Amino acid sequence: MKNLVRQINTPSRVVVVAFLAVVLSGTALLSLPIAVEQNRAGTWTSALFTATSAVCVTGLAVQDTATHWTIFGELVILVLMQIGGFGIMSLASILALVVSGRLGLRARLNTQAETKTLGPGDVRRVIAGVAKVTLVVETLTAVILSVRFVAGYGEPLGRAVYYGIFHAVSAFTNAGFALWPDSMMRFVTDPWICLPLALTVVAGGLGFPVYAVLRQNWRRPSRWSLHAKITVGMTAVLLTGGTLAVTATEWNNPGTLGALSPGLRVMAGFFHSTMTRSGGLNSVDVSQMHENTWLISDVLMFIGAGSASTGGGIKVTTFALLAYVILAELRGEPDVTAGRRRVPEQLQRQALTIALLSVASVAAGTFVMMMLTPFKLDRVLFEVVSAFGTVGLSTGITPDVGTSGHLVLTTLMLIGRLGPVTLGAALALHVQTRRFRYPEERPLVG
Repeated sequence: MKNLVRQINTPSRVVVVAFLAVVLSGTALLSLPIAVEQNRAGTWTSALFTATSAVCVTGLAVQDTATHWTIFGELVILVLMQIGGFGIMSLASILALVVSGRLGLRARLNTQAETKTLGPGDVRRVIAGVAKVTLVVETLTAVILSVRFVAGYGEPLGRAVYYGIFHAVSAFTNAGFALWPDSMMRFVTDPWICLPLALTVVAGGLGFPVYAVLRQNWRRPSRWSLHAKITVGMTAVLLTGGTLAVTATEWNNPGTLGALSPGLRVMAGFFHSTMTRSGGLNSVDVSQMHENTWLISDVLMFIGAGSASTGGGIKVTTFALLAYVILAELRGEPDVTAGRRRVPEQLQRQALTIALLSVASVAAGTFVMMMLTPFKLDRVLFEVVSAFGTVGLSTGITPDVGTSGHLVLTTLMLIGRLGPVTLGAALALHVQTRRFRYPEERPLVG
């Protein structure tokens, strides 16, 4: 345990301290009178909640972003989103380098093979690569959105560019903040707004290690690393499955998809499925969805996006590895294999540890929120999973859970944003060898 604490106190502590420092700085800036509209009352709890939500790229809000904050306040949120998204991609990738540098030779070579060009000493290269990916994707999305706001909605050029940049950053960082009270609901029938935002969320949720692989072998999937194959494959499966499930359950719901044409229903279902991966924007009223759709969303939000990405959740690789473990056990196979590669037992335990501790965090958060608020389980669970998965979708109860509830959600956002990354790195570095083994005994299971 002491060794594990020391591992957490080295590279992982840097990540935690850096994020907390940015959150506190953002809280201070959002507490300034210049950040709040004159007819609005600002509090330190709303500033803390908003700063945490922006840095953790969650998108949950206790105040309407469009009407509560001034241009200065919105710019602070924009910068915090960019720092949070860029920082988590960079720091998570750098932690992978730290892990590869601290493991044995064979494990180090395997780790470097997974990230291709990434090796010890490549920190500057990683940061430059993340910056290039971020700049290219956000610029392309901002241009498309800006042109659409001018051509389709008659917005002045300056305002259109501002809207385009803000929502491009919000989408790529998977932050979920919007400059309209109804998020993206007014654009539910506009593919030129919804589809670029959805694809940008997907791009932000892949992670830099995947881009490092695709940059060299994007035409030859057979040469992709196992991590890239799992991330891309699970992303496609979850997007497709989520789209089908959400569209089917909400097809005849007049409060969501029922009033749209068939083609637009599918697009809205795809948009919602994409945003549950950690995007946080919504083109239909989430509070009007059926309870079974909330449950589907809970599952998708809990799984989240790719490792070392701007998305949250336990990550698709963790979920996929647990699925491979179950499949191997059902088949009675001695080894867990994925893509003709054997998965080390240590990695299996890491995935199981992260998943179970995440379940415990969600369960504890839900229990506390049920004690503090009058809302029913389905709405509270949705809000808790959204906070922990740093998603930002809401059934509408976040502003009404009170100061204590806001502090609980703030804590969950921090745990959900930093927990899987730092815990994964600490577990990977915490490798011990024993010179003895205890006698084996088999307790009953099931």
